[in-house]
Amino acid sequence: MTQPLLDVRNLSVSYRTKSGPVTAVRDIDLQVNPGETVGLAGESGCGKSTMANAILRLLPPGTRVEGEIFFDGEDVLTMKPGRLRAVRWAEMAVVFQGALHTLNPVQRIGRQIGEAIELHENTSQSETRKRVGALLEQVGLPAGRANDYPHQLSGGQRQRVMIAMALACSPRLLIADEPTTALDVMVQAQVLDLLEELQRDLGLAMIFITHDLSVLTSVCERLAVMYAGRIVEEGPSATVFSRPAHPYTRALIRAFPTIGDTASRMAPSGLAGDPPDPADLPSGCSFHPRCPVMHEECPHLDVELWPAGPDSRAACIEVRPT
Repeated sequence: MTQPLLDVRNLSVSYRTKSGPVTAVRDIDLQVNPGETVGLAGESGCGKSTMANAILRLLPPGTRVEGEIFFDGEDVLTMKPGRLRAVRWAEMAVVFQGALHTLNPVQRIGRQIGEAIELHENTSQSETRKRVGALLEQVGLPAGRANDYPHQLSGGQRQRVMIAMALACSPRLLIADEPTTALDVMVQAQVLDLLEELQRDLGLAMIFITHDLSVLTSVCERLAVMYAGRIVEEGPSATVFSRPAHPYTRALIRAFPTIGDTASRMAPSGLAGDPPDPADLPSGCSFHPRCPVMHEECPHLDVELWPAGPDSRAACIEVRPT
């Protein structure tokens, strides 16, 4: 069997707060193979971005991280600072959401893209400029836009700059954390097509994070659905989307109206309530207060990911082995 490029084992992340530690990610296992695309879905506050930041060790000081995160067989959590700097961007890179707030507003975009190249590869200024121009063209922007400031670009163009920055040092793993947030549907489609094309052409492994399951199904081979800091369902994207085994996954899918269905458009069947406060999680299955098919055992059941079909698992009593 192929060794996973990324192997996350028993990952838990707790933030330090005035009222004590709050656990945002709980006992996560996730593997990403070379060249594979894996999607993370779930409502805001379910732990998706926390998990992504833990993989790159970008969490704030004082955060407690337990478990293991192996990248190409090496534990990221035990890397020394020098080794970690070498791995970031050169081996693993991230495309953050909200490019306008991520890019430096007083620095030209060419300089921002070129900084990682100069630091990691010690190239000359002329070579860096050539690389920056090639990267911009690779993401569909003219090389001459390297002289622009972020405010001179549209939202979609800034997001393409973020992708170019992430690809600057030819990483093997790309984490895209809601890269289409705040973009209109046409630009969103263009950015998704670009990411899919780059992933295919460059052989990138990719973790794609969003709340939109339909987006993940179009670009990812495998899906993992998170709720209250845990993965509650995972499997091939087509299977998870067409035959979801967990009631939370079914609710996420129903929350989006069906094109051409007037009744669905006027009254989408979402899910009442909000995800639980990580500092005050319900007992048993964390989803049971919102679950439309709750069983008597659910408030007390210690759920785990049980087999839910070929290559699929779900943390629900309805698939628990008898």
